[in-house]
Formats: sequence, structure tokens, C-alpha cells
Amino acid sequence: MFDVSGKIGLITGGTQGIGAAIAKEFLQAGLRGIAILARTEGKGLQVVKDLNEEFGDGKAIFIQTDVADKKQFDDAFKRTIEVFKNIDIVVNNAVVDSGRNWEKYIAVNLTGPITGTFLAFENYIPKYRTGQEGVIINISSVAGLYGNAGAPHYAASKAGVIELSRSIGNDIHYNRVKVKVIAICPGYTDTPGVLVTEENYLGAPYFKAYQDRVKDLRPQPSTTVSKAVVDVIKKGRNGSVWIVMDNQPPYEVRLEINKVINM
Repeated sequence: MFDVSGKIGLITGGTQGIGAAIAKEFLQAGLRGIAILARTEGKGLQVVKDLNEEFGDGKAIFIQTDVADKKQFDDAFKRTIEVFKNIDIVVNNAVVDSGRNWEKYIAVNLTGPITGTFLAFENYIPKYRTGQEGVIINISSVAGLYGNAGAPHYAASKAGVIELSRSIGNDIHYNRVKVKVIAICPGYTDTPGVLVTEENYLGAPYFKAYQDRVKDLRPQPSTTVSKAVVDVIKKGRNGSVWIVMDNQPPYEVRLEINKVINM
């Protein structure tokens, strides 16, 4: 069982919603320090100030980062090591609500997690972890499993995050670096992304599809997801995929391949 206490974490998109809730949950669970990455400096500095006031000076740092920029992302890892000397847990959580600019969507929502996963997995966690094992949590979505007629590009990016996690979460890779990779798929959650307008979508038909889909749903609080993340880090197996929805505890979803085709 992986113990969060005494470890060092890094989280992208950690200034609001699910990301901010995860950062706080980590520190409540005894995390020694956390680096919070996001694009907006003002909000990031305020979040870090609040966390340090609650949990102790120096527990959290903010690093202004665009995860679509590989150099910025790499520099953020280096800064984390410079401050905390270690890194054990990485959470790829950053998303962008630029619906009509789907290329930006993919750059942040899919390329970002790919970059973060490989940087953590190949370069940083194996060298700088405090214990014998590290963990990467990739925040996906139930849309990555079941689709989303309102935001097909969002669903595609989140499906990619799931398969990224399952693929690098193969034991072939774990056995050489001892880093678990796990995907967590929240359902409808109360985050800033819930407060959207037609401008956040590809057009009126897509926005209507979104409205029809969520009109009878009640969003779960971000803290439901943050508690699930800490729980899954402790007990989740490498390469596993977990659903967190309807304000219920997380459960693992099995994506079995019954037939392998040699190509």
C-alpha cells in the first residue's frame, strides 16, 4: 500500500476545482510538500498562500506553467526538485475550456498529460522519489469511457488519457522503474468547467447536446474526487482505471481484451 504521508507531489491545474481539492486533500493526508502548476499566476499564488497558512509555511509552491509547452513543464519538474529535493506523486489534471479551438483542447488535455507522464515516469520519479515506489495519477473523465455528444474532442482527449495510463501502466514498464500509473475518471463534478456557455462548445448543436445530457444530473463536489484520489493512490493497482461518480466511493472498471490480434 502506497502511503502519501511524507511524500512530495506535483499537480497540474491545481488552482481550482478538482485540482485544488486534491492539493488540499494531499496535505491533509500528510504530504510533505506539493508543487502546484497552472497558467494563472494570481490565482496560483493565492491558493499557495492559503495552503501554507493552513498547513505550514513552505508546504506548497506555485510554478506558473503551460503544460502544452514541454520546456515549461520540464522546468517545473526541475524547480520542484530544487525546492523539495524529491518527487513521488504526479497528478496530471490540467484542462482547458477552449471548446471552439479544439487544437488547444488536445494540446492541453491530451498532449499535456502525455508530456507530464513521460517526464515523471522516465526522468524524475525514479531518480528523486523518497521511497521504493512512485505514482502517477492521470485525471480523465467518464466521457473518455462512454463518449460525450456535446464535446467529442473532449471525450477523445480523455479516452487518450485512459489508454495512455493503461499502456504505460503495463507491468513491463513498472518492473523497470517501479512507478504506478493510474487513470481516474470523474463523473459530473462541481468545477468551474460546469459553468459554461455556448462559446465553450463547437457550436449551438453541441451546446444543446451538453445541456440535454446534464439537465437532470446533480454534480458531485470536487472533494469526492479528491478523497477518491488519495484512496486509489493507496490501493489502486498499476494500469487500473477508476470511476468516481454520483458522489459515491471510487470503483475500478475492468477493460478486458478478450482476443489479441497479431499484426
